Amino acid sequence: MVISHAGPLRAPGILRRAVARNRRHLGLGTLLYCCHQICESLVPILIGVGIDRAVAPGDGRALLVWVAALAVLFGLLSMAYRFGGRHLMRAITDEAYYLRDELAAKILHPRGLRTPLRAGELLTVASTDADNVSYLLDYVPRIAGAVTATLICAVALVSFDWRLGVAVLAGTPVVLGVLQLAGPRIARRVEAQQDLAGRASSLATDLVAGIRPLRGIGAERAAARRYHAVSQASLGASLRAARTQGAYLAASTATSGLLACGVAVLAGWFALTGRISVGELIAVIGLAQFLMEPLAMLAAVPSWIAEARGSAERVALVVNAPHVVPEPTLAAAGDTTLEVADARHGSLDGLDLVLRPGEFVGLVAYRPADAEALVRLLAGRVAPEEFGGTVRLGGVHLQQLESARELLHVEPHHTDLFAGTLAANLAPEGAGPQQVDAALRAAAADEVVAAHPAGLEHAVDERGAGLSGGQRQRLALARALLARPPILVLHDPTTAIDAVTEQSVALGVRALRKDLTTLVVTSSPALLAVADRVVVVDAGRVHTTGTHASLGATDAGYARAVLR
Repeated sequence: MVISHAGPLRAPGILRRAVARNRRHLGLGTLLYCCHQICESLVPILIGVGIDRAVAPGDGRALLVWVAALAVLFGLLSMAYRFGGRHLMRAITDEAYYLRDELAAKILHPRGLRTPLRAGELLTVASTDADNVSYLLDYVPRIAGAVTATLICAVALVSFDWRLGVAVLAGTPVVLGVLQLAGPRIARRVEAQQDLAGRASSLATDLVAGIRPLRGIGAERAAARRYHAVSQASLGASLRAARTQGAYLAASTATSGLLACGVAVLAGWFALTGRISVGELIAVIGLAQFLMEPLAMLAAVPSWIAEARGSAERVALVVNAPHVVPEPTLAAAGDTTLEVADARHGSLDGLDLVLRPGEFVGLVAYRPADAEALVRLLAGRVAPEEFGGTVRLGGVHLQQLESARELLHVEPHHTDLFAGTLAANLAPEGAGPQQVDAALRAAAADEVVAAHPAGLEHAVDERGAGLSGGQRQRLALARALLARPPILVLHDPTTAIDAVTEQSVALGVRALRKDLTTLVVTSSPALLAVADRVVVVDAGRVHTTGTHASLGATDAGYARAVLR
């Protein structure tokens, strides 16, 4: 269910939208929860009246009637709580799903997301913060139920003695008004705690993802110290928020208890002076004890709202974040010629490159930064204002092309596998067994599948942690080949593969990509040898062009960079 909105959503808008799009289940759940609270508040009243009407006069038949009435009341309150809880849990679960779906779509959008939040922080927003916002749908019925219970208690107390009712009706707003003064302080500390917790989660995600490179350069201790500092700051913020909330909870509980005790003491005095009966005294004592719960609940509202609002602020930060690349507006032409003209991005300094349909081109960049910049540019991950020159596909600017991702696929050097099976990581919908086998053979990934007894049903851990670097690289290459895009860009696809297997991969990729355009950014002699031509990039622009054999024989710089 989607609620449309105009303009950017802020935290209050996120919270209002959560209520609006779950109004059916929230409304029914709130109504039933209020019915439950009414029944709860009627229990001590029924007991008190029963004592006066049945116990005091010694009427056994009347006692049975009042006991039966109590049984019916307990049945009603139990059913109201049960079915109200069902509706409310449905609303909470639905809202958490809606938010996660919306946030995941925004974070993973092909046009990218312009946000200061890192990967771990985005993960926290899409999980913890989405849950915190959905919990608002639990707070609304609690608040409504607490208000209803307080009013019922006040009305009942007025019926016993008007001074008891006035004590509740006048004392409750005073207590809540005093406690509300702590609301802003709680909000500030909760928001600070959520922000630092997101940073700690982000850093932990980054460190876990890069643990192998960290081990390779011996930087584990430095990384651990950095995480320790961030986690300690997060812990400090959590403790400050917990201390503030704890002190507030203690004060609210004590104040609510004092109000309830005051009502009970006043009722005791009225009973001693004969103004109310024994049964009414018991009812008042029961109501005073019951009243502590809704009063404590109302007192906790600022803390609940602060947490929900803080998370809603972070959700709004992602929901309102602009895309890096503008919305495409043009359809693709039949031509699949890829043209890069006077490209200036990062270390690129006026690079010109043309890939004609069906060409297999190798590209050697003497500086790794040039290769990274070109791959980012072709992948469409660069905002228009962040680069100069043009990138055209079939004469149309790449970022204006609606089907750019279907026509041009860029496989980066660092790719991830997902938790699941090998088959789930490889095969897009509609891929047949023969296509899968051909892609696996071309990437030499058939050996990876054969190494596991379960074959394609072998379980893959998150990020492919249970596989070697070479195995992950071959599977990622097979996945890219299986997509069969008209234009495929591969960035160093064989760096973790031995020389013998690399030769097999080069021949397999060339054969499978016959009549399809392929650009391989690499320094692998095996891949460059099967290319129609090789483009050499130096100092951010094209240095020379030729075949692998001719460049190796005539260009000393090329020979040093490529030949092993």
